[in-house]
Amino acid sequence: MSSLPPPILAAAVDVPAWSIIPFGLLLLLIAAMPLTPPRVKHFWEHYYPLIAIGMGVAVAVYFVVGLHAGKVVEHTLREYVSFICLIGSLFVVAGGIHINVKGEATPLQNVVFLLIGAVVANVIGTTGASMVMIRPWIRMNKIRISAYHIVFFIFIVSNCGGALTPIGDPPLFIGFLRGVPFFWLVGHVIVQWLCTIGAVALVFYLMDRHFYARVPRTVQSRIEEQDSWRFDGGINVVFLVVIVGAVFLSEVPGVGPLSDRFMLRELVMLGAAVASYRLTPAGVHEKNGFNFGPIKEVAFLFIGIFMTMMPALGYINQHGGELGVRHPLQYYTASGTLSAVLDNAPTYATFLQLAETVAQTDHPELFPAGLDERGQVRVLLDHPHYSQLVVAVSLGAVFFGAMTYIGNGPNFMVKAIADAAGVNTPTFIGYIVRFSLPVLLPILLASGWLFLRG
Repeated sequence: MSSLPPPILAAAVDVPAWSIIPFGLLLLLIAAMPLTPPRVKHFWEHYYPLIAIGMGVAVAVYFVVGLHAGKVVEHTLREYVSFICLIGSLFVVAGGIHINVKGEATPLQNVVFLLIGAVVANVIGTTGASMVMIRPWIRMNKIRISAYHIVFFIFIVSNCGGALTPIGDPPLFIGFLRGVPFFWLVGHVIVQWLCTIGAVALVFYLMDRHFYARVPRTVQSRIEEQDSWRFDGGINVVFLVVIVGAVFLSEVPGVGPLSDRFMLRELVMLGAAVASYRLTPAGVHEKNGFNFGPIKEVAFLFIGIFMTMMPALGYINQHGGELGVRHPLQYYTASGTLSAVLDNAPTYATFLQLAETVAQTDHPELFPAGLDERGQVRVLLDHPHYSQLVVAVSLGAVFFGAMTYIGNGPNFMVKAIADAAGVNTPTFIGYIVRFSLPVLLPILLASGWLFLRG
């Protein structure tokens, strides 16, 4: 989550199409390298930080030297720092919370757990909910944990669940900073949210019940006789509150400008993470198998992603108006498609800007001279058609972030934690081919057609 971003690239900056190649190449490497022979795979696992950083630096140098767009690089770096401070601090604090579970591995109780996670995601964000709940989720299903358990957790808790509030997912927070009222989205998407979450949860329940029925009865009895519920590391709840509260420092009168200028929000988050790590008993970290491996992997890969995606987002900003996108369903699928392979926060910002541009082109009389960013967004929200564009962009960015591991920050982190716990998670391509395309995509398209086609 970051402060209000300016347009990602000024219209005067000419971004050639070929400059998108490093971004596509990095995505290809992330997807393909885990599938290569052991020697090549080992090379990637050892050198991927240098590869990701090197590609990002090359693009950044081109922007500074070739395009004279140093401010774009500076802004992107600040976005990255905000992003990694948020998910890193939540990762550390959540790693100090240990929830012991009892008899929660039956299909029905699994569904209840996922639905609770979907609600919690709107209170502490998809990153916070994912980091707090993924380890209990793995433990409560440890006897029969499978790849689909991790995938559906990502679908519901790490993405689709957080579509109701600005805290829920970074794209919605950008909308909040630009003028979308805190509870506006709840009133406009609650029915679609319930239907989408319900459909994904139903598919999971049917799948989980099928595989649970194949578990020997003696094992089922063991599942139902696990230890009692226990919650350790309660002090970290306070640090979670501090991190969530820090998100709103930029909104505090007199403090906001200083927070943005000196990155006070990020410093508060880092302070909470350091205090959490110091004050959490070592035994809690041991029970969680806590280490910094997952966040290091995310940090290295996403610095490359943030830097190399600058040309892609800039090209969209330049040529998006030529696409003839006017219908809510088009905004939903277009923003969703890009959110699946780009970070969904800047994708949301780009399409929100596109909606404003389209509205100003179609109805210039609605936008008096001197109207600021918040005023422009208010015009969109007050118009029956353009408000649907905002809804479409919001849901497209949040829902479709679940289509790949890199669509949303928590996705890759959940995979890394599951891998560290010995779970056989799908590869980048396996995730898409086995689950996203055949299971999630039809649900999301049906949801969009039902609620956004009018």
